[in-house]
Parts: sequence; structure tokens; C-alpha cells
Amino acid sequence: MSPTLLHIDMDAFFASVEQQVHPALRGKPVAVCGANTRTVILTASYEARAYGVKTGMTIPDARAACPELIIVPGDHTRYTDVSRRLLAIYRDYTPQVEVFSVDEAFLEITGSLTLFGGGEAIASAIKHRVRRETGLTASIGIAPNKLLAKLGSGLRKPDGLVRIEPQDVPILLENLPVKELCGIGPHLERALSEMGIRTCGELGRTPLERLIGRFGTIGRSLKAMGRGEDDRPVVPMGEEPEARSIGHSMTLERNVSRPAEIEHHLIELSERVGRRARRNGCSGNVVALTLRYADFQTFSRQRRVHTFLNDGLEIALTARRILQTVRLKQAVRLVGVSLSGLIPDTGQFALYEADQKRRRLLSAMDEINDRYGGWTVRWGALIAGRRHKTVISPAWRPEGVREYD
Repeated sequence: MSPTLLHIDMDAFFASVEQQVHPALRGKPVAVCGANTRTVILTASYEARAYGVKTGMTIPDARAACPELIIVPGDHTRYTDVSRRLLAIYRDYTPQVEVFSVDEAFLEITGSLTLFGGGEAIASAIKHRVRRETGLTASIGIAPNKLLAKLGSGLRKPDGLVRIEPQDVPILLENLPVKELCGIGPHLERALSEMGIRTCGELGRTPLERLIGRFGTIGRSLKAMGRGEDDRPVVPMGEEPEARSIGHSMTLERNVSRPAEIEHHLIELSERVGRRARRNGCSGNVVALTLRYADFQTFSRQRRVHTFLNDGLEIALTARRILQTVRLKQAVRLVGVSLSGLIPDTGQFALYEADQKRRRLLSAMDEINDRYGGWTVRWGALIAGRRHKTVISPAWRPEGVREYD
């Protein structure tokens, strides 16, 4: 028997959550943006999409497309809370739940079919509970693999339910543009088009040798995708590969040209990184600094240190040393800090009394912030500036190293 998978994709998730929390927004064109005016549209309600407002648009472009557009700053704590509630619903039908992003998940339901009456019955039950318990709608694809399940969830949005049977795949893919497949972005689409490949049917029929000659080893995967084949398993929460790094970045309110203006942001970002590392019982010995210029050119520099860190100020000092080696060619619009070389933190490096006191201080700060909110207690250097809100990364997960405040 072929496996049965679901892909659940929440409809206009951020905007729909805001419309549930604020009834006055319901039925109106709404767009959710980041924490400052320099960010782009994160998602738009279907009322706004009817005017041509799209994810990734700048706010001025979105307002030009829809003068009546209501801009709402994103509340990412709220979205992650709703995501956790959704995951609790999914787990009532199968333990095999893979978080794909804050508003998407794959479910392996083969073992649950008999218990709940089949794939459509499970999908319909989930849709009903999601609407009843959150007020939101979800689109669901049912298929024998991840590729097709994700394709199916996008075919009848919003509030759709599509089942793709194995025998339907050749007809479905024959004239489907390759860009509709998850994993084929604009650059890859352009490269395939240059080869005369525009549809999935054409991709599936292209000789493997030709694809490998152009794309290397991924040519084999591309041909399989064109045929609707995908053998990737659903990876439940808790079984994902361990994260290789912990990082945070922020788009600045305005472009900055002086290193001294960047240093304050390094402290905030480093403290976020250190807090996540401590929460997950790990330390790292490689600190990386990422900068993005005004023209969007992005680069990173890293430094390996002689001890393992999870203290935000120590991470910030290392990031500052990296910054001092960089000769800025342009004004900077984005700053990021990450920690890698991760190992379990056993406390063995706190040999001296001063180090032990520092660890106790950090532990006390973490305990207070866990109880009363993420920045209730913070270093004096962070008091003067306005704290930036965190944008949800595609790598966010509801638990483990990829979880954050």
C-alpha cells in the first residue's frame, strides 16, 4: 500500500491571525509587515491579494496597489503560540508530524487511516477542528509523498482539500509549470527555461544525462520531481538533525555607516544567541558576523575562539573584534550574529570563581526572563535603545535549539 501524507498549509496565516484577534480587520485588505518601516510585506489577507498585494512587496508598492490597505506590524509571539496550538491538533491524529514552517506541516497518516476512517476523513476533521478552535482556515493536500502533498495543498486555496492519487500524477504534471513544484525557485526555473523545459511533463521526459550535465548531482532529483517522485520521509519533531548553529539577524531602521552604530545591535543579537544556547544546554566556539550593505550585497566573517561560549556579552565582544577587521564599503542595512561549533555545555570551563559567579548570574537572569518575559532583566547597554522584535525564521521550530523568544 502506498503511504498517505498530508501537507497542511494555513491560509494567509499572519493576516488571518490578526483578523481573528482584531474583529474590525475582518473582511478588509490587511497586510502584515515586520517591526520597522524598512521591512517588506510578510503576508496579506485574501482581500488585499485581490488588489495585487503580495508577499515580499515593499510597503510603498503595496499601498500603491491597494490605497485602502491596512498595515499591521507582526506579532510573532502570537503566531508561534497559534502554531503550537495547531500542532497539538495534528498530533491527535498521528505522532508523525514534521514542522515545515510556522504555518505548514507534513503528517504521515498511513497508520491512522483505519482508526479515523481514511485520508479525507482525517483531513476534514483537522480542518473542522482548526476552524472551531482557532477561527482560521487551512488548505490540505493528500498524496503519496511530500512533493505531491505540498503541491495539492496549494491547488485550491483558500480552505481547499485536494487528494492526488498515483494514477492522476502524469495528467496533473503534464502541463504544470515547473515553478509550481516546491524547490524550484526563480533561478532554477530560468535555467530550465533556457534548456527549453517549462513544464513538469517536459522535465520528467528530459534525459537524465542532460540534466546532470547542466546541474550536476541535483539533476537526478529534478528528473524525479518532474515525474512526481519523492522518497523523503516525514521527520517528526524531536528527530530532526541537530542544528549546526544558532543565529539572529535584524534589518536596521536606517542604513548605518559607522561601526560604533553597529555595535549596539551586536549586543542585542549576541544576547539572543547566548540565551538560546543556554536554554538548550549548549556552547559554541565559532562566532560569525553577517552584514548586508544598502545594495543588498551580503557577506559573513567568522572567528574561532579558544573556549566555548554561551554568554551573550562574550559573543558580542568576539563579534565586535570581527567588525573591527571589516572596512565598510557602504552603509549597512542588516546585521546578524551566529554561534556554531556547538557542543553540550557541561560547565567544565567554569574553573575560576569569577566564571562560576558569571554562570550563576546568567542563570538567575534566564530564570527571571523565563518567568516574566524575555527582556525583563537585561544588560545596561541594551536599556537605551529600542529592542527589535524578532522575525520568524523559516527554520523556527516549536522546541529545541530552533525555538526562540
